[in-house]
Parts: sequence; structure tokens; C-alpha cells
Amino acid sequence: MFGGSITLNSSKSKNSLDDSIYTLPGKCPAAFEYTAGLVCRIPDSAKEEIEKKNGLKFDLELARKQHERYIITLRKLKVNLFELEADETKPLLLFLDRKAVVRDGIAFIPRPPVADEQWEEEVTLIKRILGGGLGQEIVEMDEKGATLDGGDVLFTGKEFFVGLSSRTNQKGANSLAKAFPNYNVSGIKVHGHLHLKSMMSMAGPGIIAVGSSEHAQKAIRQIKKVSNFEYMTVTLPDDAAANCVYINKTLLHCSEDEFPDSYKVFAEKFPKTSRVPIPNNELFKVDGALTCKSLLICKKPKV
Repeated sequence: MFGGSITLNSSKSKNSLDDSIYTLPGKCPAAFEYTAGLVCRIPDSAKEEIEKKNGLKFDLELARKQHERYIITLRKLKVNLFELEADETKPLLLFLDRKAVVRDGIAFIPRPPVADEQWEEEVTLIKRILGGGLGQEIVEMDEKGATLDGGDVLFTGKEFFVGLSSRTNQKGANSLAKAFPNYNVSGIKVHGHLHLKSMMSMAGPGIIAVGSSEHAQKAIRQIKKVSNFEYMTVTLPDDAAANCVYINKTLLHCSEDEFPDSYKVFAEKFPKTSRVPIPNNELFKVDGALTCKSLLICKKPKV
């Protein structure tokens, strides 16, 4: 399942969204062209931490194999990765997307409702890397009472949608807007999921992949109501499968084994787009979606 080469799938089908990637008004394909990124290996301690907090059986070796496929794919797509070694004192550091929002040379550092010592240590490490070799300007969220989780931040290439969830409030969304004044920022109420990106993500410039649940559909209706640009949507049978990564003209999405019905939708709607199925069912157990596993950067790192 994990051996051999990683192929970029393409085929032909009716009712595809491929052409929309290049013809939608307000499209911004350059927003999804990444040259650098940050990833983290999974430590042994992740198993104990996940099983203790969530009461779930966690297959550590399977999670590592799946994560390795993700990392290999990013490298094949010419992303220059800064790779953090597994740190047993930081079992969940690999969920990097939750700890920073990176855009246009700025790395915005949010704060969760409870920022414990472990969070502070992780963020200190991430800031040092982002502000050092990866050449980003660090902007920290310092407004009193503001909370924000990067998993609630959906960047479309033209604007931000911020999920207002148990981890992100309106003050947090306002802080993000101050950090990125060139973009409109709209708050979207999140119900039934941990994060906004637990049920939707960008499947291409101007195209939002969204789950079919009542909660996901309510959220996308909010987006359509407040958005400043036109978006097409592709609705997937599984909310979790709606979390995908569009990067360097390639769509990384769920595997057929995990979500066969949603996989079929991706194949039908994106027949000409290079696609790579990325198995991720172990980290899905703890809302560790594909977007969680890296920080992707459009700006080249410092030499």
C-alpha cells in the first residue's frame, strides 16, 4: 500500500470541475503554489497521549507510514521541507497547522483557549524556525481574551473564512484580520465539528470541497452569504474527506479505502487534475486532517 512510486492520477469524466480552476472570476492559482514547508515526525509518545486523551486504539506504525507518504508527496511536488525530528516531550507537535497561519511572508501565531507550558514550548520552536530559515515575519496574537486555532482558518486565495468554534472566537478572527489587512476576514459559526476545516477545504483556486452533513452545509451557506468572491463547491458524502490539500497544481485527498464514495467524487469531478490519494485514517481519529500535518509557505526560504 505504501511501497513503490506515488502516481499523479488523471482520467476523463463528465461534469468535471477542472476547467473551473482556470476560469472562475477572482481565481488566484498562485495562492496555492508553495516552495517551502514545515513538517514534523511522529514520536512514540503520540500513541500514549492520543489513547489517554481520546480512549482510542492508535496504530503508531500505520500513522507513521501514512505520514511518510504525505511527506514524500510534498517533496515530489518540489516543496523544500524543513523537517522536525520526533520529540518525545512534544507528542502532538505534528499538528502544525493549528499553531500558525502563514501568508505573504507573515506567520501569525494564534493562542488556544488554554495555552499550557507544552503549547508555549511548541510555539517557541515553530516561531524560531518560521522567523529564521523560512524567512517569515512573526506576528503574535496579543489581544486579551482572543483565541484562535489554525484549523479554523480557511484561506481561499482571496479572503479568509474563520470558524467560530470551541477553540476560536470573534476576537481571534479580528486579530487575524489585523495581521492580514489586505484580505477580508469573515467569521463562520461551526457546529458539530472541532474545526471549520474538519468539514471543508480548498480543492483548487475558487473551489471549496465540503461535506454533506447538515453542519457542513450550514457552514457553506454562511460562506456563500458573506463571501466577496464567487466559489464553486464540490459536495462529498463524508465530511472528513472534505479536508484536502491543493498544492502546486496537485490535489491531495482521501484514499479509496478510507472513503470510497468521496474518492469517487474526487475522481469524477477532477479528471484532468493531478491527484494523489493520501491515507490518513489513523490521525483522522483525533481530527488530524491532511491540512493539519504541515505549514506550507509561498515564499522561498532564506539562503
